[in-house]
Amino acid sequence: MAKKQKKTSDSCVTMTELVLPNDTNTLNNLMGGRLMHWMDIVSAIAAQKHSNRIVVTASADNISFNNPIQLGDVVTLEAKVTRAFSSSMEVYVEVFAENIPSGKKVKSHSAFFTFVAVDQGGRPIDVPELVPETEDEQELYAGALRRRQLRLVLAKRMKPEEANELKSIFDA
Repeated sequence: MAKKQKKTSDSCVTMTELVLPNDTNTLNNLMGGRLMHWMDIVSAIAAQKHSNRIVVTASADNISFNNPIQLGDVVTLEAKVTRAFSSSMEVYVEVFAENIPSGKKVKSHSAFFTFVAVDQGGRPIDVPELVPETEDEQELYAGALRRRQLRLVLAKRMKPEEANELKSIFDA
């Protein structure tokens, strides 16, 4: 039986939050932990939409805090599955901060999260394949295997010499 397939657009999720005083540090900037919490939620929803399963967070890649998000800003988080493996899915999250009175909107953060779909007993379960459609989706899909192998090597779950996709980067 052929494995079920889904499009990237099937998993797209947009979440909007208002930065309130309780979300900020002493400089009136959004606390990093609160942003990571929101990113985890929106990416988990995208993974659930793709898999139709309960999902658990396996990893979050390099979240860099380049642009502060300020008190009163509207934060929009957009997430989509970029590739599905057997039971795991990579999800790309982009974060935008908007100061509505000034009309200023910037992309402030982005990151890749990995989720594993599990059954009711918490055991990994297969997920549908992902079919990228747009050029951007195809580029993210192509890079997902390299990112996955790098995650596995860094977690010591794969030997560096087994990471075939990474060899082309380092053997240049």
